[in-house]
Amino acid sequence: MRFSVNIPCFGDFADPRTVAELAAAAEQAGWDGLFVWDHVQHRAHGHRPFGDPWMLLTAAALATSRIRLGTLVTPVARRRPQELARQVATLDSLSNGRVILGTGLGGPVADEFADFGDTAGPVELAERLDEGLDLLQRYWTGRPVDHEGRHYTARDVTLLPATVQQPRPPVWVAGFWPSKPPMRRAARWDGAVPLFETAKHGLVPDLGEFQELVGYVRKHRVAEAPTAHPFEFVLGGATPGDPAKARAVIGPLVDAGATWWDERQDQRNEDLDRLGPVMRRVEQGPPRF
Repeated sequence: MRFSVNIPCFGDFADPRTVAELAAAAEQAGWDGLFVWDHVQHRAHGHRPFGDPWMLLTAAALATSRIRLGTLVTPVARRRPQELARQVATLDSLSNGRVILGTGLGGPVADEFADFGDTAGPVELAERLDEGLDLLQRYWTGRPVDHEGRHYTARDVTLLPATVQQPRPPVWVAGFWPSKPPMRRAARWDGAVPLFETAKHGLVPDLGEFQELVGYVRKHRVAEAPTAHPFEFVLGGATPGDPAKARAVIGPLVDAGATWWDERQDQRNEDLDRLGPVMRRVEQGPPRF
């Protein structure tokens, strides 16, 4: 079981220096990862300053040597795959192979796509996500890529350097359960990051719902190209700083198959994007099993 800290890319955490400070504290306290939101705007959180997640993670990489670093989640459909491939490969090199790409459709769709004149149609966004992920893993090899798809084109393109992690960095896929298409997509990659309609960001999910999800994903796992990465089930929520109380919250979920616990502030909490309260929880350290 591994434990990560989850922070938004706005408010206090729009500043890369603040994220570097938190990342260093998380590593010292024994956490295993730091994950950052990927938004250009999020109207529910008002007119706060926002930071670019890859710049924030670069600062975190320079301040740490062990913890894994990534986004939860990057909407591939909002980015050009070749540019995202470069960003991930550069950070993977800088961090000596510590990057995890968390991805999904993203949202809120109106805020992130429609407000900038892009499509908000979920079918097209899902197509761009799937096609973009296929291109990313090909770009990361450092070998020539030819691709003529519905949404993207690449003509004899070679992006170097390849990622440090081969055949690629881990790719985790997020989605809201009980919607099944995102979890079928996750089953084709390296991890599932479910949110739940009954337990939004920061709330501990229901054990029965998680057990149902695990069964569904395992049923749809496919044996494709070999990968060095184990399949992960990534859950999240807010836990008490007291280790015994935290174990009581997480223990049944671990028994049901959870492999990562992502410590998250309740999205409705005014402390969500404030360094002080988040730092206090980080310094208490992760639950111990």
